[in-house]
Amino acid sequence: MAPCASCFLLAVMFSASCKAITSSDQMCTEKEANKTYNCENLGLTEVPETLPNTTEFLEFGFNLLPTIENTTFTRLVDLIFLDLTRCQINWVHEDTFQYQHQLDTIVLTGNPLIFMAETAFNGPKSLKHLFLVQTGISNLQFIPVYNLEKLESLHLGSNHISSIKFPENFPTQNLKVLDFQNNAIYYLSSEDMNALEKATNLSLNFNGNGIRGIEPGAFHSKSFQSLNFGGTLNLSVILKGLQNSTTQSLWLGTFDDIEDQDLTSAMFEGLCEMSVESINLQKHHFSDISSTTFRCFTQLQELDLTATHLKGLPSGIEGMNALKKLVLNVNNFDQLCQINAASFPSLIDLSIKGNVRTLDLGAGCLEKLEDLQKLDLSHNDIAASDCCNLQLKNLAHLQYLNLSYNEPLGLQSQAFKECPRLEHLDLAFTHLHVKAPQSPFQNLHLLQVLNLSHCLLDTSNQHLLAGLVDLRHLNLQGNHFPDGSISKTNLLQPLSSLEVLILSSCDLLSIDKQAFQSLGNMSHVDLSYNSLTGNSIDAFSHLQGLYLNLAANSIHTVPPHLIPILSQQSTINLSHNPLECTCSNIYFITWYKENLEKFEGLEETVCANPPSLRGVKLYDVKLSCGITALGIFFLIVFLLLIAILLIFSVKFLLRWKYQHI
Repeated sequence: MAPCASCFLLAVMFSASCKAITSSDQMCTEKEANKTYNCENLGLTEVPETLPNTTEFLEFGFNLLPTIENTTFTRLVDLIFLDLTRCQINWVHEDTFQYQHQLDTIVLTGNPLIFMAETAFNGPKSLKHLFLVQTGISNLQFIPVYNLEKLESLHLGSNHISSIKFPENFPTQNLKVLDFQNNAIYYLSSEDMNALEKATNLSLNFNGNGIRGIEPGAFHSKSFQSLNFGGTLNLSVILKGLQNSTTQSLWLGTFDDIEDQDLTSAMFEGLCEMSVESINLQKHHFSDISSTTFRCFTQLQELDLTATHLKGLPSGIEGMNALKKLVLNVNNFDQLCQINAASFPSLIDLSIKGNVRTLDLGAGCLEKLEDLQKLDLSHNDIAASDCCNLQLKNLAHLQYLNLSYNEPLGLQSQAFKECPRLEHLDLAFTHLHVKAPQSPFQNLHLLQVLNLSHCLLDTSNQHLLAGLVDLRHLNLQGNHFPDGSISKTNLLQPLSSLEVLILSSCDLLSIDKQAFQSLGNMSHVDLSYNSLTGNSIDAFSHLQGLYLNLAANSIHTVPPHLIPILSQQSTINLSHNPLECTCSNIYFITWYKENLEKFEGLEETVCANPPSLRGVKLYDVKLSCGITALGIFFLIVFLLLIAILLIFSVKFLLRWKYQHI
């Protein structure tokens, strides 16, 4: 308990005592009442007796359980999820989980397993997810077969497995995810793959194995949700081995630390003999890219060429009418026209972000993409004095546009006239020069999300956001307002449909109590990291059910007449404010402690004054704000002095009056 301290004194008569009561820490952290607990890294050698029997989700990693058996978790019969990551488990005995009938996920990652009994997983009626990552397994025969009929995902990454040959009776019929990444699997045989015949829509991960060979016909007539062969040295081996197979997604990317062969057109011949919808080729290098390179890509719906050192895509690419999504991030284009967008007339989604060189948008480079709906051009150092109608010509169906993290852009009136159907526009961290008194967004009647954070906006322009009749989400973080104040008349007034407003880090000092009067639909307001005082709460008197974030401001006290405004909101954050824990703030502190369910950031909502209570959590503070014995003594003395003065004054007046009659 924190020591008591004098915290308020008035006219030498009133004094108060302050006490802080801190709750004792539980050994395990409760995340959800009697349901979810975190007991990680506490040096435990057994399940604590304090852990409720009703626990459903238990994170117990980084403790010490060399052996687990059927008495280890006896009480926890309601367990659904159990994480035993890095508990130094060597032995998993018979029927270890026999009382956990609802258990559907077991995580044994990072345990040096020596022995698992044949009936180790007996008990759960529907065990769906099993993690045996980095457990030292070298042979799949080590895995118990019993009671895995309902298994949907098996994670075996970072082991020493060299063959994917399962035990004869291993149930694979319900498997949806089988993860072998970072093992030592160099060859896939037909026999190995036949064990997976019963699985449907399987996602199979061989990432980081460096597969060197696939037996012809191993994947014949097999169908997959996704296949991952990341880090493979020779792609032609993989593509030839996948002949007559079907997969929705094929991941063939590589990594910086792998010296792979440059890609040639001949390597992709195998694609013509299989069915695939999506391919990822990230970080490879094309040695002779030409229109023929894409001859077997005609069936693709998605193509990811991130960081493939491209300076341009060849003209004359034919037959790629099925392609809906193209990713060209982190390449070396000088101008947008170098992607030859006309080769992909059916594109709906195009991403060119993080370009290594400064990207020139050119004029009309994308005009053939009439169906384009999503365009990401962020992080490209794009600069344009007059943006963006010429650059975005004929993109009438565009709904999402990201131009964030670029160089300064000049915006004229109706700067996005070519994209009247925009619903989401992101211009964050791009300095905007608005060159007309009218709004550059005034024709975007369907726009719902607008990110203008850190754009160095002229917020004194009250017409800046005119015309955005359907805007629901506005982010103005990091912009500054004149004199640090939002006045009664401001640029937000036209936004009658606004629901989410972010004004964090705007150096705000005050908000007029009628500043948000026209914003009657707001449900989320973030004003964190400003310098607002408690009086700014008055601006929300007309709103109810609001999420209100006032963290990291300059709120010392909350005046009693503003507490009803807070009462009508749903969630409030007052953390990291210099709160007074004195009798001058007693009404708010009392209400706060009675309404803790309304607040987030409770652990960071602490006292700043008086110094003796600095850092104490607000919900632990107890104040006694009345007249103490010392105060009563001074009050009596004060009243006696007043009485004596009155008596002498009356006597003096009577004597004076008598003498002058």
